[in-house]
Amino acid sequence: MATKTKPAPELKSRAAALHNPPATLETAQKLGLLPEEFDRICEVLDRVPNFTEVAVYSAMWSEHCSYKNSINLLKTLPRSGPKLLVEAGEENAGLIDIGDGWACAFKIESHNHPSAIEPYQGAATGVGGINRDIFTMGARPIAQLNSLRFGDIESQASSRWHMRGVVKGIGDYGNAFGVPVLGGETWFDPCYTTNPLVNAMSVGIVRADKVVSATSHGAGNPVFIVGSATGKDGILGASFASKDITGTSMEDLPAVQVGDPFMEKLLLEASLELAQTDAIIGMQDMGAAGITCSTCEMSAKGQSGMDLQLDQVPLRQADMQPWEILLSESQERMLVVVKKGREKEVQDIFHKWDLHCKAIGTVTEGGQVRYFWNGTLVAEVPAESLVLGGGAPVYTRTSKKPAYIAENAKFKTDMVPVPEDLKQVAYDLLASPNIASKRWVYEQYDSMVRTGNMSTNAPSDAGLVLLKESGGTKALAMSVDCNARYVHADPYIGTMIAVSEAARNIVCSGGEPAGVTNCLNFGNPYDPEVYWQFEQAIKGMGEACIEFKTPVTGGNVSFYNQSNINGKDVAVFPTPTIGMVGVVPDIANAMGLSFQAKGNLIFLIGTVTEDIACSEYLARYHNVQRSPAPYFNLADEHRLHVAITHLIRRKLVTAVHDVSDGGLWTALVEMALHNSLGFDIVTDSDVRSDAFLFGEGQGRVVATITEEQETGFLDLMRISKVPFILLGHVTKGKLRIDDESFGTIEEARAIYEGVLPGILEEQ
Repeated sequence: MATKTKPAPELKSRAAALHNPPATLETAQKLGLLPEEFDRICEVLDRVPNFTEVAVYSAMWSEHCSYKNSINLLKTLPRSGPKLLVEAGEENAGLIDIGDGWACAFKIESHNHPSAIEPYQGAATGVGGINRDIFTMGARPIAQLNSLRFGDIESQASSRWHMRGVVKGIGDYGNAFGVPVLGGETWFDPCYTTNPLVNAMSVGIVRADKVVSATSHGAGNPVFIVGSATGKDGILGASFASKDITGTSMEDLPAVQVGDPFMEKLLLEASLELAQTDAIIGMQDMGAAGITCSTCEMSAKGQSGMDLQLDQVPLRQADMQPWEILLSESQERMLVVVKKGREKEVQDIFHKWDLHCKAIGTVTEGGQVRYFWNGTLVAEVPAESLVLGGGAPVYTRTSKKPAYIAENAKFKTDMVPVPEDLKQVAYDLLASPNIASKRWVYEQYDSMVRTGNMSTNAPSDAGLVLLKESGGTKALAMSVDCNARYVHADPYIGTMIAVSEAARNIVCSGGEPAGVTNCLNFGNPYDPEVYWQFEQAIKGMGEACIEFKTPVTGGNVSFYNQSNINGKDVAVFPTPTIGMVGVVPDIANAMGLSFQAKGNLIFLIGTVTEDIACSEYLARYHNVQRSPAPYFNLADEHRLHVAITHLIRRKLVTAVHDVSDGGLWTALVEMALHNSLGFDIVTDSDVRSDAFLFGEGQGRVVATITEEQETGFLDLMRISKVPFILLGHVTKGKLRIDDESFGTIEEARAIYEGVLPGILEEQ
């Protein structure tokens, strides 16, 4: 399409008053806009934009803000349900009804690109940003989770550097902010060497009648910026997050924001105090694209406009240009629209907490957002044209099924031999960084602040936090899950498994799954094979969420997670991280995963298959990287969840733990560790012993029972029609399989807990 660039003399009178000269197509392309997008901006404005306006559109139409290559597919996901209080995308975070007049706000987001080039601040500001999304809604954050992906830390010093920086950044910021980390996952693969993934989730609670909306309306109402002063950190961060990591990405280091958790804590308390008043119209975090994003999104949602005086914004640096102020992503800032006449009330709250609270504009009628600098108009844009769901571009890209999918299907279990020494394999599996204890990670996080964490002294498959505000009889259960190896092997099945495992973890902990937030980490959407992966993942997610009645409340899409290696673009494994929240209606039914006493019977519930596909065992021991996703049946998975729920509620089990990464062997070791117990089990003679112990076929749970529970347990299981077998019994500490010694739990612990510290001591 030819670009409709008009010469400067033909500009309309309004545009002629603007501070900057007209921009060029070359400038727009340097800022990440396509030629056809520059044409469209000219049509929307009916003139050529100036540089400041092009910079605004560049940020707002970036992948990070507009979801232009994903929104059509995201709209196919189930986005409503009986417990949802707002539909997906309506507010800063998802919101579900948890009863007794309370609601739960939750969301997960990525901070991948910043963490790739500056791990400490990249991860820290990711934590800060996701918590602000929660408390801008008037909700107090009560729990954090994270999902982390790094390269091969055993052989790559850069991956160890990434991991140390990210974990310390999360710990330092989260601990100072004062919200416990209740759970998460850490996984390693060479595909993440250059481009690690850092996904942070926050969960908060709010009175359902005190939720604050991210909106603006009412001509004449004042607009305030509150929190920190604005600096040059984070400028064009949204655009930076919408392109590939390359060898020159370190030059973009100024795009990484710098966080201050103590300032965030003050901002939290001031915002929650403000939310208890009725003095405000709306409030929104300044995340990606900073002032630009919050002013345009709030205006578009309220079908109003704004006049902003950028010279009134508190600054950390004196030489900032208007476009820099607009696009700075400095942390710990919010935009608040106040009811006219209530200004002093709002100012008093923020001054009490020693925070900036400065009026920088007013709400106007119509949809125009105008930015002024010392009385001069420097940019004027229609808010609706900039935002997701409004005038932002929407694309459906070409997709193509990768050839490797067909190659995966050729693998059969009988293509590899059963090892002669299964004990050696078992202990080698415990030494895999993907299986080994992540204690080195979670010990750097404060998990006990607020004293609501129920999982620290009684480990469970999901993180549990007591809901003191609703009488102390309920708990929230939460989990983040994704095995990216499964998704890479089969994006459709792999993503269904991710949803199912999150739900299984909540069910095994005594909870009822209620809603999903997602963080969709993929490569370049302009690559047809990447786009096919994305399409299939969305399809799988939608079907699984419908099955479990867990609507998608929102989340984050992170494209361009790839790097150029030896002249070839290499994407990370498609990694659709699933964050799920559920409710434990009665904390008396909260269930842990640890063996309780010697002599308890051990049962395996679910379908046993002769399947080692995509397992850590197959990849690590046999070095087979091409295989299909493991066995999975969605309907059978759901039946398993129903059976487990009834067993827990009828108090017919003493411990429940799902079988996932590392297979049955790993699940049993994890159940034995907390109370230093052991197990004596017998494998199924009809199934290969390596598949039985190390295979990762889905839809299986290990449960223990007492002799007194046995009759009730067996009766319920027979009614459920879910397959189950008796494995053996809990021992005092010895590990025995098929009458052979596999050592003791303390020998297993030494390997399992010693791996990561040993690796990370290396430089």
